[in-house]
Amino acid sequence: MTSRQGTLTVERMCQLAQVSRAGFYRFLQPHPTVEEDMTVRSLIQQIVVENRRRYGCWRVKEDLESRGWVVNHKRIARIMREDDLLCLQQRKFRVTTDSRHSLQVHLNLAWNMKLTGINQLWVADITYVRLPTEFVYAALILDGFSRKVIGWAVDRSMTSALTLSALRQAIAQRQPLPGLVHHSDRGLQYASADYVRVLRQYGMELSMSRAGNPYDNATCESFIKTLKVEEIYANHYRDLDDLRANFQVFIEQYYNRHRLHSALGYRSPEKFEEALAAAPDRGRGGTAILSFSGHGEIFQCNGEQPTGHSPTHCLDESPAGYSWAGCSPAEPACASPAEEIIWRKGKFE
Repeated sequence: MTSRQGTLTVERMCQLAQVSRAGFYRFLQPHPTVEEDMTVRSLIQQIVVENRRRYGCWRVKEDLESRGWVVNHKRIARIMREDDLLCLQQRKFRVTTDSRHSLQVHLNLAWNMKLTGINQLWVADITYVRLPTEFVYAALILDGFSRKVIGWAVDRSMTSALTLSALRQAIAQRQPLPGLVHHSDRGLQYASADYVRVLRQYGMELSMSRAGNPYDNATCESFIKTLKVEEIYANHYRDLDDLRANFQVFIEQYYNRHRLHSALGYRSPEKFEEALAAAPDRGRGGTAILSFSGHGEIFQCNGEQPTGHSPTHCLDESPAGYSWAGCSPAEPACASPAEEIIWRKGKFE
């Protein structure tokens, strides 16, 4: 065959035969046997059913690789489409935060923090759930580094008592050291005197998103989307007790322990924290770094700056009424989870 090819290239021969180069190389590759194809299809069905149709093709691909099967994501998507196993679709987002109050709001400390461990940043938010006869509300707190849900509560009223219940659960579970940053939106529940008093009692720094900017709390918003798409929209709850029981299973037994998280190198939050604890030079807490623009020029003077100094933040980042507490001098740079831990798959395996 080689002698007959002469000086013709593969590209030229494909042109003469009127076939694509991709098709030619695909023809040379060994095709999977019927037995292998059936095994892969069965494993995909098993993974999707075990996760109650919560996984897309990328998470199925990672799960297959953990079982020793390397399968292209396009093939997985095709099989899932053919077998009607595609994941559930999300619904439109609705705004529920009421920030029209006269209580103090605080500077956004979280948006440029470089986290180096757990218990440096907690993110909190509230969402609603529609039951057959009423609306109920869920308050949630996540660790910003591991994305683990560390506190949650469900009730019929969206008051500070709801958010305090989730906060106390998180404190009891994690026992954080002073200096932790608690980030939320500007909602009345998080700005209330009772909630702020508990935060101050445990030495936490307050941080709030900018007005009308949900991206400032993207980590918690992302979990709420996951909660709604993979749990709430996929079920019909009889009442509040039934909802609370299902939340317990989804959050504590499924999401924290088993669900693969793309931002954690396709680990579950608990697996990620276990790997973090086993890694050298990685403690329980550590120190996060506040490295935003003009950091060294911020003054703790109740929002006023000395004469001759221009503001160091954009107007939408330092509105009137913000607290300047918690802004410490810059520290030496160190790795963020995205740089050193999260994106290096297999680092701790």
